[in-house]
Parts: sequence; C-alpha cells; structure tokens
Amino acid sequence: MEVGAGLSWEDHQTRIITRKIVHMKKILITGAAGFIGSHVARLFVNKYPDYHIFNLDKLTYAGNLENLKDIDKKPNYTFVLGDIVNGEFILDLFKKHQFDGVIHLAAESHVDRSIENPMEFVMTNVIGTVNLLNAANAIWKGNYSGKRFYHVSTDEVYGSLGDEGFFYEDTAYDPHSPYSASKASSDHFVRAYQDTYGLPVIISNCSNNYGPNQFPEKLIPLFLNNIRNNKPLPVYGKGENVRDWLYVEDHATAIDVIYHQGANGETFNIGGHNEWKNIDLIKVMCKVMDKKLGREPGTSEKLIAYVTDRAGHDLRYAIDSTKLQNELGWKPSLQFEEGIEKTIDWYMQNEEWLKNVTSGTYQKYYEKMYKDR
Repeated sequence: MEVGAGLSWEDHQTRIITRKIVHMKKILITGAAGFIGSHVARLFVNKYPDYHIFNLDKLTYAGNLENLKDIDKKPNYTFVLGDIVNGEFILDLFKKHQFDGVIHLAAESHVDRSIENPMEFVMTNVIGTVNLLNAANAIWKGNYSGKRFYHVSTDEVYGSLGDEGFFYEDTAYDPHSPYSASKASSDHFVRAYQDTYGLPVIISNCSNNYGPNQFPEKLIPLFLNNIRNNKPLPVYGKGENVRDWLYVEDHATAIDVIYHQGANGETFNIGGHNEWKNIDLIKVMCKVMDKKLGREPGTSEKLIAYVTDRAGHDLRYAIDSTKLQNELGWKPSLQFEEGIEKTIDWYMQNEEWLKNVTSGTYQKYYEKMYKDR
C-alpha cells in the first residue's frame, strides 16, 4: 500500500513513530535503581507511555537493576550508568538528551554511613546536586517553559521534635547528622538556583519509607532478615525514637502528583501519619514474623539486643502533609499494619533477592557497624 509521495505504508508509519519519539517528554530520574527511585521509575514508565524515562544510577551497593527487571525492556525506558559527581559527564548527558524534567533522588542516605564517611555524602548529595542544577540551567536557560527540576529530600533536615508537634514546610532547618546536613545543603542550593537564575524547581521532604526492594541496612528489611535468620536485632538506646512511616508506593504517587501539579518554587511535605516508636514497630514485626514462620509467640522478641545509641540520633520526626492533601489531593493509601504485612510477604517471597544484596559489601559493613556494640 502506498501513501503519498511514493512512500510505502511502512515508511509512513516509521516517520510518524520517529516524530513521536523525538517529541516525547524526556525525564531524567536519578537514583532510579535504588529503593524509592525504582518505584518512581516503574510508576512513570507504566503510567506515561508518551514519556521517555532515563534512569541515571551509579549502581553502588544500594542500586540494583533487578529492582527494575519488569520494565527494562519497555521502549520508553533507558538506563544510563553514571555518577552525578562527574559534572562534565552530567552536562554532556543533558546536551545529548535534552531532558524536559529531572526527578532527583540519587543520594547517600544512611545516617550511620554518613558518620563513618561524611565526605562521601558531601560529594554525592551536595556536589552531585549542584552538577545537576548547573546542567539543567545551562541547557534550559532562556527556555524554561515545560521544564521542571524536582528535588526529593528528607524530613531529617528539620532536626528533632519533642513529644508533640509536627514538621511543616516552613519549619526551620536544624540538621544533626552529616547525612541530614548534606541534604539540607542540597535543598538550599536548589532554592538558590530558582532565586538566582529562575530555574523552575520544586522540593518535597518525606518521612521514612518502607516496602519492597529496600536495601537491608535500613531498619525494617534489616530486622526482617535478622528475624528470619535468628540473628540479633540491634536496637539503638531504648528504642524510644519515633518515626513517621510511609509505604514506598504512596511516596511514588505523591512524587507523581507533585511533579505534575505542584507550582514552581513550592515545597511539599509527604508523610504517612503513622508514628511508631522503634521498639513498638520492632515488636510488631516480631509478632507477624513469628506467625509467618510458624514460631511460638514471643520467640523473635528474644532476639532484641539494645546497643549504644548513635551520635546525633534525633528523638522524633513527624510530618504534617496537610498542604499536599489540601492543595493537590494526595493522601496515603495504606496504614502501617496493612503495609508491613505486604512488605513482609514480599521479602519472604523474594528470598533470593535478599540473599543477593546481603552478601559481600553489606556483610562487611554490618560487621563493622555493630561488632563492638
């Protein structure tokens, strides 16, 4: 079949498809092989077939492409191996692909690691963020229409709360660890680039996430793995520290809403309205795991071992996400009891994934961090 000007039907369709690809919205998601990033990338790839999602990840110990094996063959997904600390590489990447948007999640995020090696956090979380800002500003300058730089941050930048009160979007920053200080610094740079250069930016600060694919240095997957293997459960201090917990897929949907509907220059807090003392949360996990593993009730609680509290350990975090709910209509879909049940089921059904990520580097890290405690 011929379609005008001597073109075959196949050639005509190829031109249409090529034209569509050229004009697809291109979004760079940094750190998308990691825990939260993988859920965000999956959501965007599946929900927006007219977007092309680029996953830029360094593939450190916490980055795992197996987290995205269900989408890695999708035509609107591309993986790029690279380090945001390399400013020249980042600028070349922006020049080559002409991204329309950035969702910046790549970060060193574990407080204990930041105490051991603060410079690594400065380089990735501060210098890496500034490299991305510089590249976006250089490529978008003079044409900010339809562009957006979305910086994903943490509630830890606000410091610590007492028994009452919440973090709001205008709460003064008061970071207490090298990790939270590096994230606070990157937040300030993002806002400064809007004020100085007019770069269209938006920031969100989120509470603790949990769910599938989380690297087991974090409390919930670490303890689930230890319970399963009858290893000690190292609890800092008396376990009195309070955190607000959010299921990771709810965080991904919040990022989606904020990216598409939030106004430039705004900050949105994302929280789960699920405050738990660490010790109470651990006992819930012990109870559920005893049931799942067919153990006598109370068996796993015997694994709890109280260890020396870490330096600069904030007592309580609690996010008020009223602004996000009222202005953009987002709210969490799961309460903790339902979410932790889904999380435990996932880890029990993905034992091979857990074995793979808990070998080598992680085991050495674990021994280093807890052998003297």
